[in-house]
Amino acid sequence: MELVVSALTAGAVAGVKDTASAAVKDAYASVQSGVRRLLSHSDAGEDVSVLEAYAVAPDEYRDGLVAALSAAGAGEDAELVAAAQAVLAAVDPPGAEAGKYNVQVQDSQGVQVGDGNTMKLRF
Repeated sequence: MELVVSALTAGAVAGVKDTASAAVKDAYASVQSGVRRLLSHSDAGEDVSVLEAYAVAPDEYRDGLVAALSAAGAGEDAELVAAAQAVLAAVDPPGAEAGKYNVQVQDSQGVQVGDGNTMKLRF
């Protein structure tokens, strides 16, 4: 989910710049389309409104979007994950070449991916 949310954020930031390439804009549109598709077909009762709310106020609706994506199974949607990786590769080619956005996690709990995270676990 974090990969998809990071791609939405990076694509939105890069997409508003006049210098954004067609590759960035196309990849960002693909991620948005994938999220809409996933949320609109989710059995978890999620809907696309959380995506629109996130676009307007990302800090306020980030947790809601992550929860909605998790409930909809975004991590298992290979098409959406590939689109998110394409956005991040287009926005940050050196990071993509270094493998920064190729993360595989299975059967795990309490995992965070990204820079500067903080986590408190109590078992």
